[in-house]
Amino acid sequence: MKNTKRVLVGLASVVLIVTLFSVLGQAQEKIYIPVLSKGFQHQFWQAVKLGAEQAAAEFGVEITFEGPESESQVDKQIDMLQAALSKNPDAICLAALDSKAVIPLLEQAQAANIPVIGFDSGVDSDIPLATASTDNIAAAALAADKMVELIGGEGEVAVIVHDQTSRTGIDRRDGFVNRIKEAYPKVKIVDVQYGGGDHLRSTDLAKAIIMAHPNLKGFFGANEGSAIGVLNAVIEMNMEGKIVVIGYDSGKPQMDAIRSGVMAGAVTQNPIGIGYEAVKAAYLAIKGEKLDKTIDTGFYWFDNDTIDADHIKPLLYD
Repeated sequence: MKNTKRVLVGLASVVLIVTLFSVLGQAQEKIYIPVLSKGFQHQFWQAVKLGAEQAAAEFGVEITFEGPESESQVDKQIDMLQAALSKNPDAICLAALDSKAVIPLLEQAQAANIPVIGFDSGVDSDIPLATASTDNIAAAALAADKMVELIGGEGEVAVIVHDQTSRTGIDRRDGFVNRIKEAYPKVKIVDVQYGGGDHLRSTDLAKAIIMAHPNLKGFFGANEGSAIGVLNAVIEMNMEGKIVVIGYDSGKPQMDAIRSGVMAGAVTQNPIGIGYEAVKAAYLAIKGEKLDKTIDTGFYWFDNDTIDADHIKPLLYD
């Protein structure tokens, strides 16, 4: 009887040990996906983070979400990407600040068989298996159409863009500028400047443009920081109602400005959807699923008449 008990206890111990190692093995094998954004200074990225976390919970993966303090810190983002790759992740999601500078590191990822998924801003490479983003050229062209309509079909307009190195900066600039040049000969773009997505720098640039062009009728800010800079300049120079301001993205300052009438309207992306689709695509890539090269997450124009519409409200963030 005693021997039987010893055998049973021994078997139970073996089962317990096997189970424990199995659980530990599963914990260690949990899929890890670092998500590198362009920054943290705008509410947009917090909304992207929320979407990424929703996908991580749904697909049972572990993510980290980080980015430099400013969207002008290309070198810091590259350092972050290098650190993320050194952890040998299962996949990586990247919103590149510089569409060319990250390519050597993406080549390292490819050599290590680490799937790369772009989000928000693509790169000048075929290495990313998919990119979850807005069609920024089409979205900025829509902003141009609205601008021309609101300034009465003719006059001078200016643009503040966040940068000329990321895919989003290039596409939003070109989408707006080319639409004006191709379709509206009576509208002249008098200046395009780059504020690095920084509110204060964009404000100073916008004020300088307004002073240099007293007949300016419209101003487009191509991301959250750029648009807030334009707003600040218009308010500080008492030009409310005299300059049509159109923005991009939909944080609280822009929403408040649209409700008050200082900003005519803006193009909103789907930031939660961008974060969600990026992590989902990374998970599917790890599982060997074939992905569409482009995941279009959509965009909408909104103004004071539509800001509370059912199809717009889920896309706004504050």
